Amino acid sequence: MSELTLTVMRLGFLAVLWLFVIVAVQVIRSDLFGTRVTQRGSRRTASADPRPQQTGRQQQAAAPPQQRQRRGAPTKLVVSEGTLTGTTVALQGQTVTLGRAHDSTIVLDDDYASSRHARIYPDRDGQWIVEDLGSTNGTYLDRTRLTTPTPIPLGAPIRIGKTVIELRK
Repeated sequence: MSELTLTVMRLGFLAVLWLFVIVAVQVIRSDLFGTRVTQRGSRRTASADPRPQQTGRQQQAAAPPQQRQRRGAPTKLVVSEGTLTGTTVALQGQTVTLGRAHDSTIVLDDDYASSRHARIYPDRDGQWIVEDLGSTNGTYLDRTRLTTPTPIPLGAPIRIGKTVIELRK
């Protein structure tokens, strides 16, 4: 083998070795420090609303959820346990998504949460519903694993991995 071929092979091996070291350091760093969780406001723009626009008569017939909210109905979603303890999201009639995905309303930095884990949304009567979105480890409401969309009583704990969320006034 020529000296040039041997030198090129040594440099190639050295490059692959350094690439492996850099990737290993990045994996260890992400395990130690976790992913960055960003706090988001609870406001959404009107264009992000997935419901179709309504005409004048339809708007009069269907009052927005904020106007027909019952007395004693929950007004906020509070994280009571987990890495986001103390985080509060105002309930303003929009769907709240929970999961590890960066576009979720509440981004969970939890190994037991799926990317799109669960959602909480209001029904026509102004009551809030929690729905598991096919997560691997499940969503629990008062120690009961959810299999169908379920109404949430005020103050009942919703557990997703190590995170506990409650509806409060």
